[in-house]
Amino acid sequence: MDLVDLAMQGLSVFGFILFLVLWFMHFMSIIYVRLCLHKKSGDKQPYSKLAGVSLLKPLKGVDPNLINNLETFFELDYPTYEILLCIQDYDDPAVDVCKKLLGKYPNVDARLFIGGKKVGINPKINNLMPGYEGAKHGLVWICDSGIRVKPDTLTDMAYQMTEKVGLVHGLPYVADRQGFAATLEQVYFGTSHPRSYISANVTGIKCVTGMSCLMRKDILDQAGGLIAFAQYIAEDYFMAKAIADRGWKFSMATQVAMQNSGSYSIGQFQSRMIRWAKLRINMLPATICEPISECFVASLIIGWAAHHVFHWDIMVFFMCHCLAWFISDYIQLRGVQGGAPVFSKLDYAVAWFIRESMTIQIFLSALWDPTISWRTGRYRLRCGGTADEILDV
Repeated sequence: MDLVDLAMQGLSVFGFILFLVLWFMHFMSIIYVRLCLHKKSGDKQPYSKLAGVSLLKPLKGVDPNLINNLETFFELDYPTYEILLCIQDYDDPAVDVCKKLLGKYPNVDARLFIGGKKVGINPKINNLMPGYEGAKHGLVWICDSGIRVKPDTLTDMAYQMTEKVGLVHGLPYVADRQGFAATLEQVYFGTSHPRSYISANVTGIKCVTGMSCLMRKDILDQAGGLIAFAQYIAEDYFMAKAIADRGWKFSMATQVAMQNSGSYSIGQFQSRMIRWAKLRINMLPATICEPISECFVASLIIGWAAHHVFHWDIMVFFMCHCLAWFISDYIQLRGVQGGAPVFSKLDYAVAWFIRESMTIQIFLSALWDPTISWRTGRYRLRCGGTADEILDV
């Protein structure tokens, strides 16, 4: 057997291993969604005994949905919690929105912090520092400005915070909104993203996004507090790692973290995906293998292996494999949605195809330029997850 034959056999074995791994992820994610999401969590302790929570809300700017999103936090059904609204700039229009809600809900324990505290390059951490230092409860809930909640969302998360759990997080998803850009976001957060996110967490890999995280404050303090994570742009990854390194478990809420930003477009979605890919590549170099887990590339690799071993037609296999992927993604999307999506199956098909077609371009764009723009700053990422702020001269 010459080297060419050996290489061909090795690639064939790799193709079949890839097939097994990817479809295991598909089935694992679909089953988890069906069994665990949108289910009422069991009452692990009396409602009145639930621990107090300090909600840290980083705010910057105003979009059409901001006041409605924020108001859902003032209407939470939870025994003891405080809302700590954090804004960096005194002239930010979000200040007026917060003051309006503070006046409308005088009985809710809520405070407004303006000015932030410069402790590192991460603007979110800088913004949250005064609120974190003023938090008076043992649990802190960091939740992005674009998130909308139900009255029992915090109760659901608190019930998951058992004695061995140090962090509870929500699976990111997107609220029903108008327009194709909203459909594209829903398809991504209902198919590709939860497949990787859920599979990682089920198999013990700590995969957490910082959109909605409930954490034990004493563990964060042991790690140095929020200031310890100000050197990173992806602070959520390193906060989760610090909690896991101290032996604490993670739990996922039964409700999704419902993103409901009033400002969205295909361009914004694409930029967001590129920024996330850049962060993953710099934190975890193995991310460079990520494209082979996407539908079109994976189908070609597996199709080639099937052709080499069984002499099947590559293009016929490619089309059949993509169709099976397309159908399983729709099943998962319905599970994450909790029913049929508001858009048609044709809209789903178009959005799915466009999203899958964008993956290579997004990945190459992330490799091409190591800098990212986030909030009002620009940063040059370094291996390991740290970054340097780029200052305009």
